[in-house]
Amino acid sequence: MLRKSPLLSLLTTAAAACLLSVAAPAAAGAATSAPQPRAQDDAAVQQTTLRYDDSRAGEFKDAVAAGAESWNASVDNVELVPAGPGEHAEITVIATDGWPQAVLGPVRPGGSVWIEFGRQAVREGHDPTRIAAHEMGHSLGLPDTKPGPCSQLMSGASGGVGCTNATPDAQERARVERLYGSGAASELPADGRVLVDAP
Repeated sequence: MLRKSPLLSLLTTAAAACLLSVAAPAAAGAATSAPQPRAQDDAAVQQTTLRYDDSRAGEFKDAVAAGAESWNASVDNVELVPAGPGEHAEITVIATDGWPQAVLGPVRPGGSVWIEFGRQAVREGHDPTRIAAHEMGHSLGLPDTKPGPCSQLMSGASGGVGCTNATPDAQERARVERLYGSGAASELPADGRVLVDAP
């Protein structure tokens, strides 16, 4: 019967202990070094602030504020705020007697477009807040979608006199988000055409 040398037993035991001391931290490290999910994987929203001047909007100031708020609640890439004293306004709103009309954007910070808030549409029964949101949609680069249903903000007067919807639909929201998002689309100049919103 072969007997183990005491030296060989000692070396075997030491080697086993070394393997255990190296393997244990490696296993522990493997458990803790697994990739952790990041809280913010999405790119940050690229928000553009545009100011509007309602000092000549007359009796439609409240409707203009409500129309701006509708857009602010609907999109992330752009925010419409009232211009303060001495601040440049990208959007100027003026009360007039004809049909509403507006310059087609998308207007950029430092740029300038205007909206004529026509009383004729209100006299014929169209909702002032819908008119304001619709015209601001033009400032943000949306053309008319006439004829169209009341559910489309940009259908304008073709949505009918009883239509009070002042909220952009999913396609309208998505288009504005693209126009004011990051990348080449954010550099598109304003179209510049004047769109008259008569029926």
